[in-house]
Amino acid sequence: MKHRTGNLLTDRPELYEARFPDPERLAGRWAEDLLRLHGAGPAVLDLGCGTGRDAAVLHRAGRRVTGADLSGTMLAHARAHHPGPVYVQADLSRFDFGQRVFDAVVCLDSSLLYCHTNEQLDGFLASCRRTLAPGGLLVGEMRNGAYFLGRDAPPTAPAVSRFTWHGTTYRSSTALRVDRAAQLLRRTRVWTTDDGGPPVEEHSAWRLLLPQELRHFLTAHGFDVLALYDGPGPRTEPAWQPGAAPGTAADGDRLHVVARKRAPASTGDSAHPATGDQP
Repeated sequence: MKHRTGNLLTDRPELYEARFPDPERLAGRWAEDLLRLHGAGPAVLDLGCGTGRDAAVLHRAGRRVTGADLSGTMLAHARAHHPGPVYVQADLSRFDFGQRVFDAVVCLDSSLLYCHTNEQLDGFLASCRRTLAPGGLLVGEMRNGAYFLGRDAPPTAPAVSRFTWHGTTYRSSTALRVDRAAQLLRRTRVWTTDDGGPPVEEHSAWRLLLPQELRHFLTAHGFDVLALYDGPGPRTEPAWQPGAAPGTAADGDRLHVVARKRAPASTGDSAHPATGDQP
């Protein structure tokens, strides 16, 4: 068996889109709906853009979109298959696109949760604050730490799924483990195929943030939280549909947040104490 750290699907963007189809482009449409609802300007940064599907939705809605991801393979796929946005390589825990460049930052599909440590999360939020114009929006969609940390351990039996792509059947067996000390949801996934290839075991993890913990981080970095709720969203059941109002609870397995960069109190405002950067 081959062992690897990461995600096989990240190295195979076409396979990723086959495994996680989004024919209605709900994630991108959900983000666009929130951007319009809160009056965001046209310049948008899609952090952790992956294959570029959501960035392309925002582009078709008339926005000037930059899609950023750490994976060069994903970015190459995005440029070829979802043109329109500008695609650049960046680490979301420490990026610098200049000051006051974007009107909104969008971070979907738990991309933010690859910031495993407080230092990485601080770096992400400081970078967002630096690159956002005053009053700019941060829109995030992720797994909900309260759901996982407040429950019994995940089932011991791995979850099994199958799908066929280009004549090959892929089978994944996924086991989750909650590491409460580190507040990480650790995942071990074993891939097998019917084409004779060896099994592949991969390991990854997401940071589990409690809703009020996330609110605290955002406030400390100069954001006002406008909404923080579990559903409906693009990955919830039932899924978000146009016109659906945000919920008021935070009990489900997904968490959605909308925050606005706080405007400076005066033209002589000094650097924010938590971030050290100018508003």
